[in-house]
Amino acid sequence: MKVLVLNQKKYILQVFVLLLSLSVVSCSKKVAFINSTVVPAAQGKITIDKDDNNNYTININIGRLAEASRLTPPKKAYVVWMETESSGTKNLGQLRSESGFFTNSLNASLRTVTPFKPKRVFITAEDEVNIQNPGSQVVLTTKSF
Repeated sequence: MKVLVLNQKKYILQVFVLLLSLSVVSCSKKVAFINSTVVPAAQGKITIDKDDNNNYTININIGRLAEASRLTPPKKAYVVWMETESSGTKNLGQLRSESGFFTNSLNASLRTVTPFKPKRVFITAEDEVNIQNPGSQVVLTTKSF
């Protein structure tokens, strides 16, 4: 009888440990961008999830981001970059503005998927969108994670 009770307790403990480890693995990482000196009012967050295919889903939401054309010097767009541990710096794409008649603040967002593990994410103001290397005007950045 004692053997049966011990086996049940052991089984329950194993199930608990498994569920706990799955919840830790499936949690997304949320990171805030550091305040900008280029666009001081801009604030943003990035969420990174790992999917079943070992890809990383990246969601970026920025609020109060001035239009790139209003910067000094004026630029064409904001481009999101990712530093990786083994593959260098990657262009993730252009931030899309959500400004309009019913919005009182300038919002921008980007949702993308990458096979590379992100180490740090940053946003630059650029004259071209499809470039291979970031320019020097960094607007927002995260700490390394």
